[in-house]
Amino acid sequence: MRGHTKINRRTQLAKVLMLAGAAVSFPAMAQEAQTDAAESDPNVIIVTAQKRSENLQNVPISIQALGTQKLEQLGVASFTDYAQQLPSVTFQALGGTPGTNVVYMRGVASGGDGNHSGSLPSVGVYLDEQPVTTIGGNLDVHVYDIARIESLSGPQGTLYGASSEAGTIRIITNKPDTSGFYGSVDGEVNTVHKGGQGYKLEGMINAPLSSNAALRVVGWYQRDAGFIDNVPGTRTFCGTPTFDDEDNINGCIKDGVSVNNAAFVKKDYNYTDIYGGRAALKVDLDENWTVTPQFMYQETKSRGSYGYDPSVGDLQVQHFFPEFRNDKFWQAALTIEGKFGNWDVTYAGAYLDRKTFQSSDYTDYSEAYDSLYESVGGLANYFYYQDSLGNTIDPRQNVIGTDHFKKFSQEFRVASPSTEAFRFVGGLFYQYQSNLIHQDYKINNLGPLVSVNGFPGTLWLTQQKRVDKDYAMFGEFSLDLSPTVTLTAGGRAFIYDNSLIGFFGFGRNPGSDFNDTPFNGAGSFATGVGSCFTSNGERLFTKDENGDWQRTGSGTLLPAVVAGSPCNNLGRVINGEVKPVRAIGSGGTYRFNATWKPNSDVLAYATVSRGFRPGGINRRGDFGAYQPDYLTNYELGFKTTLANGLLRLNGAVYQQDWKNFQFSYLGPNSFTIITNGPNARIRGFDLDAAISLDRLSINLSGAYTDAKIRNNLCAAIDPTFTCSDPDNSLQAPAGTRLPITPQWKMSGTARYTVPMGEGKVYGQVNATYQSSASSDLRVDFAAAQGRLEGFGQVNLAIGGEWSSYSIEAFVRNLTDERGQLSRFVQCGACTQRPYIVPTTPRMFGLRAGAKF
Repeated sequence: MRGHTKINRRTQLAKVLMLAGAAVSFPAMAQEAQTDAAESDPNVIIVTAQKRSENLQNVPISIQALGTQKLEQLGVASFTDYAQQLPSVTFQALGGTPGTNVVYMRGVASGGDGNHSGSLPSVGVYLDEQPVTTIGGNLDVHVYDIARIESLSGPQGTLYGASSEAGTIRIITNKPDTSGFYGSVDGEVNTVHKGGQGYKLEGMINAPLSSNAALRVVGWYQRDAGFIDNVPGTRTFCGTPTFDDEDNINGCIKDGVSVNNAAFVKKDYNYTDIYGGRAALKVDLDENWTVTPQFMYQETKSRGSYGYDPSVGDLQVQHFFPEFRNDKFWQAALTIEGKFGNWDVTYAGAYLDRKTFQSSDYTDYSEAYDSLYESVGGLANYFYYQDSLGNTIDPRQNVIGTDHFKKFSQEFRVASPSTEAFRFVGGLFYQYQSNLIHQDYKINNLGPLVSVNGFPGTLWLTQQKRVDKDYAMFGEFSLDLSPTVTLTAGGRAFIYDNSLIGFFGFGRNPGSDFNDTPFNGAGSFATGVGSCFTSNGERLFTKDENGDWQRTGSGTLLPAVVAGSPCNNLGRVINGEVKPVRAIGSGGTYRFNATWKPNSDVLAYATVSRGFRPGGINRRGDFGAYQPDYLTNYELGFKTTLANGLLRLNGAVYQQDWKNFQFSYLGPNSFTIITNGPNARIRGFDLDAAISLDRLSINLSGAYTDAKIRNNLCAAIDPTFTCSDPDNSLQAPAGTRLPITPQWKMSGTARYTVPMGEGKVYGQVNATYQSSASSDLRVDFAAAQGRLEGFGQVNLAIGGEWSSYSIEAFVRNLTDERGQLSRFVQCGACTQRPYIVPTTPRMFGLRAGAKF
């Protein structure tokens, strides 16, 4: 482990570089977003954040755009690459594996989100016109041949809907071009300090098929090098019990099952392969109508652990089962654009299919609970972890999980001419998404009497189907009161319908009456087969008025609705059939904006906007449903273009009120629970500028976020927020900062270019910095898990560009900083082993490309 002195010096170095950049220029909220309309003037940045093509400096919202050129200059290939450059964007890496990040914006983060049965995201993600927001981790779209990435801060619920409560990220691809045949190919090799070697190969071809049709095809293959080692280790569990004077078990001796991880010891344990492709066909039916079908496929294969255990060593873990995640998805999309008269008409539809398959080591759970129950003999003597002959077995667990996520979305909208004094954009939206969830917690040699019924070797099973539906109509009106003043009012009316059905939990020894012992590993009535519905419509066991469990269900267990489960304990019985539990609601969001533009170079605006996130279902019925939460944003902003376009300076200051926010946490038995917490207040500002001289360009962007809860956070819902009930403890007092988001986050780039013959050579420095943040909202848990330390990172590049080829040498994370992207534990009681997901150690690389 590195000492604090070294880390502090690195952080100070990053701060100095950031301040040096700031002395030259303030940040740039948007860089070179490449479009045909802007080719004649590189200082004009065209975005489509408001469902129209507009100069970014005329859009009265806080938006940052990374264009094709900037993405290439920064070597951006994945979500974590561009998220580091967007100060308003933070994320929680759930395990650190690609595709499992939960995205947050402007401090709207309570932590713990991302469970497959949990809250919907608070940040929407779009691929072109189609939403690709997913539950349980973002869709990590490979970045190549991308026109721009737009980051829209603050509630975007009017135009973008339910999962854009805190903001929206839009990935805009380059479209087919009928002007001529051309293409590109790019390659990279790299090596990671204390790690392995990586490489990347990418290519694009644009081929006109006729004067009014073109095809664009993109492909890539990438290997991300590993840098975390799985080192030798052992675990020994409770064996011989100890007894008190009354012959009751009062402890154990750690002389039971002892295991090692020799079969899985490996250097550079974590590595990832990413490959896929994208194709788009653009057909101009006539001068007014264009049809663009698109198809994308991507597969990500990750191996090992992306978080390391500091108690073992720097970039080291001790894991005991295979660890991998295969994540593949495809999307078919169709966009139709045209005109009815002088009104623009757009249809955008898409179908997304995503499948994940993973294996996780859950030894930490067994280690933690063996210690937790040591006073009653540990797992071996208390939980009946036995084989079919009654022998004590190795209690370690290996989790096998699959998710099959599907999303179907359609949007139809119209827009009046942008040149008119009174303008309108509005339409209809429909979305259906489902997720078939399977999680199998396996213990080798687990006997049938302690396994889930019909699944020998399975201690716990989750087999559920989740469906989320969203219906909406939206519209925004803008009126130019004068050549300098514009008023905008918009709204979105929505209906959501979310449901869950299936099975979760332990088995139950059927015996003669489901009452024989041993029951199962946990002896649970509240989850698993013990709470399944029977043919009389009752659950198998329920609590009586004294709080004791009694068998109330008669007859037989109702057959499973979700295939692959023994019965149904998540649902409701209607006329003898198990139906999904549903959360249905409706409401509206709004946006009001006033814009003042005294001349073409200055814009000021004031905005009041509201975003929302739908409510949903807790799997455990005794915790009830959770309600929607709402975010109201008050914002003042400005945009300026100075010195004949050489300097852009933009900024915004805001306050956000987050009401009864949804809060997810690992509750009893590491079971995810969602409740509505207290209110929160978030204040902050974004500053952002760019300066472009003859040979030197400098960009810097920064954000300050002050996010605090305004009431006490209790363990369960308490309308008084006093947490006075002995069973409803205080988790965080009023004034506690919201987790994950640092108070300060900045990024900056300086690039110096020198002409050389027919080409040019350049040198570039890019630096990022973020301050420390809490890893969890609950004070005690955050202290046990550890705080996310602040860090800075410096990246250097030197290279040359010519008309048809380029070459670059680069180093990322020059000072080998152990930047902490997130911290996590494997289970709610596993605080003895908090993991750190680090930034990639220092990397040296060589990149080359050719255009034809």
